[in-house]
Amino acid sequence: MNRNWQVVIGLEIHTQLATRSKIFSGASTSYGAAPNTQACLVDLGYPGVLPVLNGEVVRMACKFGLAVNASIARRSVFARKNYFYPDLPKGYQISQYELPIVEHGELFIQDDDGNEKRIGITRAHLEEDAGKSIHEGLDQYSGIDLNRAGTPLLEIVSEPDLRSAKEAVAYMRKIHSIVRYLGISDGNMQEGSFRCDANVSVRPRGQQVLGTRTELKNLNSFRFVEKAINYEVQRQIELIEDGGSVRQETRLYDADKDETRSMRSKEEANDYRYFPDPDLLPVEIEPAVVEQLRASLPELPGAKKQRFVREYELKNDDADILTASRALADYFEAAVASSSAQAQAVANWVLGDLSAALNRDSLDIGDSKIPASELAGLVDRIADSTISGKIAKEVFEAMWAGEGSADAVIASRGLQQITDDSAIEAVVDAVIAANPSQVAEYRSGKDKLFGFFVGKVMQQTGGKANPGQVNAILKARLGK
Repeated sequence: MNRNWQVVIGLEIHTQLATRSKIFSGASTSYGAAPNTQACLVDLGYPGVLPVLNGEVVRMACKFGLAVNASIARRSVFARKNYFYPDLPKGYQISQYELPIVEHGELFIQDDDGNEKRIGITRAHLEEDAGKSIHEGLDQYSGIDLNRAGTPLLEIVSEPDLRSAKEAVAYMRKIHSIVRYLGISDGNMQEGSFRCDANVSVRPRGQQVLGTRTELKNLNSFRFVEKAINYEVQRQIELIEDGGSVRQETRLYDADKDETRSMRSKEEANDYRYFPDPDLLPVEIEPAVVEQLRASLPELPGAKKQRFVREYELKNDDADILTASRALADYFEAAVASSSAQAQAVANWVLGDLSAALNRDSLDIGDSKIPASELAGLVDRIADSTISGKIAKEVFEAMWAGEGSADAVIASRGLQQITDDSAIEAVVDAVIAANPSQVAEYRSGKDKLFGFFVGKVMQQTGGKANPGQVNAILKARLGK
C-alpha cells in the first residue's frame, strides 16, 4: 500500500433474517423455489393490499443490537425509499431512515498490526429485499424473479473506521459470526443471505477531510470483499496521482477480471424522497421486552473465546478460530467433555486433521463423519500411549471412512503401540548389529545419523514402537 495515502472504508452489510415468512406478508422465504412462486399480492404491490409487520424480525433486530452493545429505539419508523427498478414492483422499498431500530453499536477486531481496534456501528435498520433480475440464458432479454421481494433484511452500517481490506474482512467475519450465533441468519453467502456494499475512499495521510467515496455493490464472499477493495483503492490512488479526480458512483466488482467498473452515479438520500410509510404504524418496544431478549442471548463469540483461553488454557489464535463458528465451538466442547486428554490436544485435532477432512469433502462441522465423542476416543488413545501420533493419522482416516471407533480400528488393524522395553531393545540391538559402519560414524561425531537409526527401528516395528522409548533406548545403546 502507498504510504502517502490513508484508506477509509465503511461497510453496509445486508443480512437476511431467518424467518419462515417475509417481513410484510405471509409468503415463504425458503430458498430454491421456482421463479415467481413465492411472491404474493403484497410482495407484488397490487392496489389495495396492506403490509403487516412480521413481529419476529423486530425481535431479531433487537437481539443483534444487544449483541453489539447498541441502543434499541423505543420508537422506530418505516419509510418508503422511492426508486424505479424492474425487480421492485411497487416502485419503492420499505426501509427505515430517520428512526432506525438499532443505533450506536460497536465491536472489536484486530487491526493489521494485531492490536485490538474498536469499529463503530452507526445503525442497523430493517427493510425488505427487492427481487432479482436474471440475464443468463435469455438471449437479449432479462427475466425478473420476485421470490426475494419482501424478504426481511437487517442492514448493518459501520462507521468509516476501517483502514484496510483486511480490517474490512475481519469486521465482516465478526458480524457473520454474531448473526449465526444469535440464530437470526444462516449467513449463507452463496444463497445471498449475507452480502455487503463497501464504501471506499482514499485521502493524503494526515488529512482529516474524507476523500470522495465510491460504493462497491453486492459483494458476496470474504475473498471478493478483500480483492475488490484492494483493486478500488489502487485505482483511486493512481487516478488522483495522475491528475484526475474520483467520481462518486456505484461500482460493480468483476471477479473474472479482478476489477471494478462503473455501474451508475451514486445517489444521495434526497434522491430517494424518503417519507414515513402511511400503511405502517411506528414500532414501539417496551423496555421489559428488551430485557427479556437480553436474557435470552447466547454466549457470544468474544465471551466464549475468553472462556476457552481461561478455562481450557488454549492458545489465543486457536480459541479465536474455534469460537468463530458456534457449531465448531459446540463440537470442540463436546469432544473435551468426552476426553481425558488435555483440551489443547483435542483442539489440535479439531483444527488440524478434522478441519482438513471437512474441507476436503466440502462438509460442515455438523456433517462430520466422526462424532465428537469418537474423536475424543482417538485423542485418548494417543494420550495413554496405545498408539503414536503418526499411527493416529491412519486411525483417523479409517474412522472417517466408516470403519468404526478408534478402539475398533486399532484392534482390527493391529495398530496398538509397542511399549514393552524388552521388545524394543531387541529391535534396537538388531538394527545396531546390522549397521556397524553407521554406528562407527555416529560415535565419531555424525549426530545426524541418529535419525537413521530411529527410522530403521520404526520400519522394523511397522511404526508401532513408542517413539519416546525408541529414542531413549537408542541413546543408551549407541553412546559415544
